Amino acid sequence: MATSAARSVRLGGLRQWWGVIAAALLIAAWVNKAAGPASVAVLSGLVLIWCFFQAPVTCAAPVRGREDGCRNNATGLLMGCHIRQHRWQKLKMLFLRRQLRAFFSGLFSDGKAALVTLAAIGSFLSGIAAFVPGLVVG
Repeated sequence: MATSAARSVRLGGLRQWWGVIAAALLIAAWVNKAAGPASVAVLSGLVLIWCFFQAPVTCAAPVRGREDGCRNNATGLLMGCHIRQHRWQKLKMLFLRRQLRAFFSGLFSDGKAALVTLAAIGSFLSGIAAFVPGLVVG
């Protein structure tokens, strides 16, 4: 039986970057026009899930004494880093009105977060546009 480290090496980091492949397929589906609306919607959903829960970004969870927040690596725009208190802290910020502004300002806090945020917005709009009749030729 293979260990998780051996599986990670065998996959070559694909586990972390599968969303980029899904985004490339989504772009190809829009350019090619051979894919139907269902394919575009599924690929858009996959890219959105990757951006929210697995894309490599900076944690940026609020930390006492630091203006810019936690600087550890995190997985996704809605998740925190390896610290237990940070794990769900960013997701909880969406539901607390006082912290909502801090969450949205953190979406464009650095280059990685801005790129993943723009990918999430693009895939969301792509998923909606997939259901507009005549836009995606099936």
